[in-house]
Amino acid sequence: MADRLGAPAAGSDDAGSTARGPGRVLVAVYGTFALAAGARAAVQLATQFDEAPVAYLLSAFSAVVYVVATVGLARGGRSGRRTAAVACVVELVGVLVVGTLSLVDRAAFPDATVWSGFGQGYGFIPLALPVLGLLWLRHLAELDRADEAPDPEPGPPAT
Repeated sequence: MADRLGAPAAGSDDAGSTARGPGRVLVAVYGTFALAAGARAAVQLATQFDEAPVAYLLSAFSAVVYVVATVGLARGGRSGRRTAAVACVVELVGVLVVGTLSLVDRAAFPDATVWSGFGQGYGFIPLALPVLGLLWLRHLAELDRADEAPDPEPGPPAT
């Protein structure tokens, strides 16, 4: 089952996984954004490519980043989390760069992308999502380190 896409990686436990809690929410939101950005980009590339090719290609790129983050988070384990972390960093840099450029040089973006205006068209979720993802991944790494730490030696009995 560990070889199946989306299945937990070998050696992952439930406590430090996306099986419940905030991890599950992140996977759902990233999956939703992958679908939304991908559908938007597909329609725009197919019907309006000549109007704003850079914006539409950036939306397609953001969809790919969201898919990679979704798979990494859903998969779990060290390699899945590493993949998700890279995707979150790429996403954060993309949101910051595209967001800034879309405000500074509006002519370069005649139509909005998912990351334009720091994700304004999507309620700024594209700006918050990679930060939340990185924080969650850091939390999971801390849980891993705590699990790997040797148990302290029992002290002398209290008298």
